[in-house]
Amino acid sequence: MNASRRDRLPWVRIAFACLLLVRAAAAGAAPPQPVVLGLRYTGETIGNASGGIARGGAYEGLAELDLDADLETLLRWSDARLHASAYQIHGHGPSANYVGNIMDVSNIEARPTTRLYALWLQKGLPWHGASLRAGQLGADEEFLLSKTAGGLINGTFGWAALAAADQAEGGPAYPLATPGARLRPAPRPDTALLLAAFAGHPAGSRCTASPQRCDLHGTTFSLNGGTLWMSELQYTGSYKLGGWYQTGSFAEPSDPAIAHRDDWGLYAIADRTLWPARGVHGFVRLGGAPADRNLVSLYLDTGLGFTGPIAGRPHDTLTVGAACVGFPLTDHESVLELSYVARLTRRWSLQPDLQYVVHPGNNAPDPNDPTQPIRNALVVGLRAVFQL
Repeated sequence: MNASRRDRLPWVRIAFACLLLVRAAAAGAAPPQPVVLGLRYTGETIGNASGGIARGGAYEGLAELDLDADLETLLRWSDARLHASAYQIHGHGPSANYVGNIMDVSNIEARPTTRLYALWLQKGLPWHGASLRAGQLGADEEFLLSKTAGGLINGTFGWAALAAADQAEGGPAYPLATPGARLRPAPRPDTALLLAAFAGHPAGSRCTASPQRCDLHGTTFSLNGGTLWMSELQYTGSYKLGGWYQTGSFAEPSDPAIAHRDDWGLYAIADRTLWPARGVHGFVRLGGAPADRNLVSLYLDTGLGFTGPIAGRPHDTLTVGAACVGFPLTDHESVLELSYVARLTRRWSLQPDLQYVVHPGNNAPDPNDPTQPIRNALVVGLRAVFQL
C-alpha cells in the first residue's frame, strides 16, 4: 500500500463513522435490545501556542465501538452480561513532539492502530449485591475516577499520572487493558468495595520496546510479569479511598542499577456537588507512592465543574482544574486547564480547551538548547464528539 493511500485511510474511517451516526440519528430511538452497539467518535486539533519544545499543532482521532449483551435475555443466564470494546486510533498527539510533558495534554493520545480494549463477562452474585467481572479489563473503567474531572481533556484528570507513571507499562488503562478479575460487593446501598487483580505487564514482561508497540492490537493477553492488586472503598459515590500493590522489580529513579522488590501506592478522592441550585461541583484527588522506586512520589489534582453556566444552555458544562506531580528529590510538573463542553445536539458536542503546562517534563532539558529547561507551554485545542 503506497503512502498516499495510507494517509487517506483514517479519513475514510472517520467518514464511515460519521455516516453510521447520521443514519442512526435519522432512524430515531429504538426499543431496548438484548444486544446493544454503541459508536462514539472523538476528533480534536490541539496545538502548542508558546513555550514547550516547539510551536505546532496536531490532529488526532479516536473511534470507539462498544458491544453490551444481556446474557439473561439471550441465554437465560441470570444477571450476567458480556461487554467488548475496540478502538481505532489515528493521528498524533502534541505532548511528545511539541510540549515535552509527562501529563499528556489529551486523554486520547496513543499510538495509531486498531485495537481491542476490553472483553469481559460479569455475573451478579447472591450476596451483598455483589458482582464478579473477569476477562480483559481496564482499571480506568472503575478505579481512580472523578466524574467532575471527566470534563477536562488532559489525560491526568482521567487515569491519574500517579498510576500512569508508576505502574508497570502505564498500568491497565487506555489504551492497554490486561487480563484480570474484579469483585464488587456492595454491603450497603451507599457503600461499595472494589477488589481486583490484573496481570502486572499489559504488554508482556518480555517487552523491550514501547508497550503500545509490543501489544499493537490489544491481543497479547499477557499473564506474565507479576500481579497488580487494586482496591477501592466507595461511599455514596462521592468519597473514595484506594490503593494498589504490584509484585515485581522496580528500579530506583536516580540509579536504574538499584532495584527494589514490589511497589505500592495510595490515593483518596472527594467528588461531590457543592451548590446544587447552581450546578456547582468540586473534586480533589490526593495520592502518593514510595520515592525510592517511582517516577511520581506525590500527586494532587483539584477543580470545579459548573453545569449550565450560561443561561439558556442547561446541558453545557464548564470545568477548571489543576494538577501537580512531585518527583523524588527534584521538582514538579503542573498543569492548569479550562474547558467548556457545548452540547449542540443530543449526539454532538464541541469542546474548546486551554491548558498551561508548568515545568514540562519536570524541568527537562530543552532538546533545542540542552543548557536550558523546557519552557512553560500554552496549549489550545478544540474537540468534537459524535455518539450514538
